[in-house]
Amino acid sequence: MTGRGAGAAAAAINLCSITLAFVLAALAVGVDFFAVSRPVWRLWVTSWRDAHVPTADSTFALESLAICTSMGQMGLEADWGQLDPDFAAGKKALAAQDWNEAIAALKLASLRDPQNADIENYVGYAYYRLRQMGPAMHYYQKALRHNHRHRGVHEHLGELYLALGEAAKAERQLAILAEICLIPCEEYGNLERVIAIYKKQLTR
Repeated sequence: MTGRGAGAAAAAINLCSITLAFVLAALAVGVDFFAVSRPVWRLWVTSWRDAHVPTADSTFALESLAICTSMGQMGLEADWGQLDPDFAAGKKALAAQDWNEAIAALKLASLRDPQNADIENYVGYAYYRLRQMGPAMHYYQKALRHNHRHRGVHEHLGELYLALGEAAKAERQLAILAEICLIPCEEYGNLERVIAIYKKQLTR
């Protein structure tokens, strides 16, 4: 091989080595970013998912539902000093019908108490009032995984099914409440009332 040919071959080998080193370095940086920033990208994905879940287009308007008194009056007489500050702020926001503020505060509280079915129920309810049915369903189901006998969740889940036009599933939640409550309870009465309103509207 001539000197010129050998030089060209050496240059090509050097170029390949540099390119390979660059690719390997880029892959290493990418792996490090994925490992270190996993909570960040998961937050991005979660935020995108919550923002893009389609809302229900139902003739049964949410305003037709009688909002349960326990949610409307929640926390007004509570001793806030004994509660998690974000949980307290979330409940105050719910009472003020500031749904976005409630969601933000309650999600912070959930980071410290991830097994709390009350928090997940309240987050679901706030999403429901914002007409974001997908996230509402997600948090109700999450709450039931923590406590499958949670009366408030079954009541709100029944209301959500009505808003989606799924009366049979709402009545199933009413039947579950009948089993849980044993004797008449507020949650059963609230859901029974809104189911009656729903059926009355259908017959018009």
